[in-house]
Amino acid sequence: MTTDTRPSIFKRLGLPDTSLAQDAYAHVERLTPTFLLHHSVRSYVFARAHAQNKGLRAGTDYDDELLFLSCVLHDIGLSEEGNGDHRFEVDGADAAAAFLREHGVEERRIAIAWDAIALHTSDGIAERKGTEVALAQAGIGTDILGVQRESLPSGLADDVHALLPRQDLGYALSDAILTQARTKPQKASPMTFPGDLLRRHLPYGAYPGWYDLLAAAGWGDKPVGATARRRAETPQQVATLFMEYLEAGDVEGLVSLYEPNAHFVPAPGTHLEGTDAIRAAMQQMVDSGARLKLELRDIRQVDDVALVSNHATLTGAGPEPVISTTTEILRRQPDGGWVHVVDDPFFI
Repeated sequence: MTTDTRPSIFKRLGLPDTSLAQDAYAHVERLTPTFLLHHSVRSYVFARAHAQNKGLRAGTDYDDELLFLSCVLHDIGLSEEGNGDHRFEVDGADAAAAFLREHGVEERRIAIAWDAIALHTSDGIAERKGTEVALAQAGIGTDILGVQRESLPSGLADDVHALLPRQDLGYALSDAILTQARTKPQKASPMTFPGDLLRRHLPYGAYPGWYDLLAAAGWGDKPVGATARRRAETPQQVATLFMEYLEAGDVEGLVSLYEPNAHFVPAPGTHLEGTDAIRAAMQQMVDSGARLKLELRDIRQVDDVALVSNHATLTGAGPEPVISTTTEILRRQPDGGWVHVVDDPFFI
C-alpha cells in the first residue's frame, strides 16, 4: 500500500491549498520521475521566496496559484505523455495548457502559464513577460543553476532539500533532455539550449553551430570585422599562422591563436595564463624583432583535440638562437578553427 505524502508536503511547504493545485501535483507525480517532481515543487518555493524578497504580495501583486501551476507543470514536456515534436519547453507548455483547459481554467490564465513554461529557459525574455512568468523562471533558475540562491532566506534551501531531495537533478534533467533529443533531433534545433546540450554529446561536426548555419545559408556571406581574421583549418596550420603573424607584427593575430584561458610558456620556468598575459608576451616578442621557424615533428589528433610537437628555432629575441621542441595542445573551436590550449616550447 502506497502512502499519499501530498497532504504533508502541501502543509509543510505552505503550497496553495486548492483542489486545482492538488490535481496538478498529482498529475505531475503520475507523469514524471521523482527528481522532476521535486524540482518542480522546489522551483515554486524558491520563486515565492524571490517574490517576498521583492516585496510582492500573493493575491495582490501576483497570482500565487498560477505561479504554483506554472512551476509544478513546467517540465511535463519531458514525460512520455508530453513528448511531442517541439522543444521540451514548448511541448510542456502545450501539455500544461491542455491540462488546465480540462480543469476549466480561464484562457487568460492559461496563456500566462503557457508563457511561463515555454520561456523558462529563455533568459532576457521571460523576465519581460509578466510577474508570474518572471518569478517562475527565477525559481527554476535557482533550483537548476543556483541563480540568486544567495538571496534566499537562511535555511530555506536546506529545509526544502531535506523534504524534497535533489537526486542529482542537473545531470538527471540533462539526461532526460538528451534521451528525447537523440530520438527526435527536431526537439533540439541548433542555437537552442537543448541543441547546445545535444551537440556536446555528438562527434565534432555532427551537429551544426552558428557558423555552420551561416555557411549553409546559400547567400555567400563572407566574414568581416572581428570574424575576418584567418583561422587555422587544421592543427598544422596554427604554426603557419603563428609564423606569419609574428613576422607581420600582428599581436592580436597571435593572441587569436589561443583560447582565453590558455597556458603559454615563453621561457623556461615562466608560465603565463590567459589572454592579457599572453598578449603582453606576444607584444614583447614583436617589439624584440623575433622570428620563429616551426617544423612539424609529430601530431596526434582525436576528434577536436590535437597534441602537436614542432621543432622550433627562435631568432632575434636574444644574441643566440633558441632551439627547442614544442609540446602543444590544440582544440577545435565552434567556428571550426584550431587554437592553443597549452603552448610549451620547453616541456620536458
